[in-house]
Amino acid sequence: MRVTANAAITASGLVKTFGGRRVVDGVDLIVPRGAVYGVLGPNGAGKTTTLRMLLGIIEPDEGHRTLLGNDNPRDASDQVGYLPEERGLYPAMKAREAIAFMGALRGLDWKTGRARAATLLDSAGLAHAADQKIRKLSKGMAQLVQLLGSVVHQPDLLVLDEPFSGLDPVNQERLEALILAERDRGATILFSTHVMAHAQRLCDRLAIIAGGKRRFEGTVDDARGTLPQQVHYTPVRGDPAIARLLPHDAMVDGEGWRFELPREGIEPLLVRLIDAGHGIAGLSIERPGLHEAFVRIVGQQALEGTHDAVEQAR
Repeated sequence: MRVTANAAITASGLVKTFGGRRVVDGVDLIVPRGAVYGVLGPNGAGKTTTLRMLLGIIEPDEGHRTLLGNDNPRDASDQVGYLPEERGLYPAMKAREAIAFMGALRGLDWKTGRARAATLLDSAGLAHAADQKIRKLSKGMAQLVQLLGSVVHQPDLLVLDEPFSGLDPVNQERLEALILAERDRGATILFSTHVMAHAQRLCDRLAIIAGGKRRFEGTVDDARGTLPQQVHYTPVRGDPAIARLLPHDAMVDGEGWRFELPREGIEPLLVRLIDAGHGIAGLSIERPGLHEAFVRIVGQQALEGTHDAVEQAR
């Protein structure tokens, strides 16, 4: 495994077994400092177990990890903000007090915590909820309050487990803005998700995990680059005979055709189409999105094998 001094997290050969099943099976990770790093995978892939091992919440059966330069991740706990998948706040606490309380657990003094909580709530569009009790808040608002509590002590590392789960589109946008603000502050952000849209917009780098194994590591563009570009071509006039000139994988798409970009490029094909009188009414060449790349990288067999895994095995 490559070693770098500029890593917030390193992991080598992490293994964890529950009930005779290897939930995590030899995972390697390097999370650069200051990056937004996504751990992607279908439900039951081993994402949550991996995060918990990185944080020292559970110990790996095999392998080694470092967190902010510490071989024992718990030694760096005050420098970490963590939003677990299982949310939980004291329902009788007011939002501002709940945030300050979470900061106090990480060593932040109460006065500073309350002041920062007010600022964070305001910047997240929740200033009106500062004095409302958690039980009075919507699920999405309570989740954002807990997230603000995980950043109030200004951690060097923010770890978020499925942070977008259960949020409506407005609160998802607020969360994305908060993640980017934390990155701009200089924090490293590590989050898990099975929703590709958030990862495509936010991640500097990502790892794809399925069946407990790391299937891919790189940038979003690297992942998208594992698939060929797609061509959408519309002729000037429809003619069934055009199919003989197009690549074998061409499929009708609306009034045109869609197919993979030929290895020799698009120019020779366009010349043949023009010479045959079909013309060009429309032409676009697109790189497939992260979702399509994810499905290809994981593979249908891996998806089927992990999708029905029990929640406890995550």
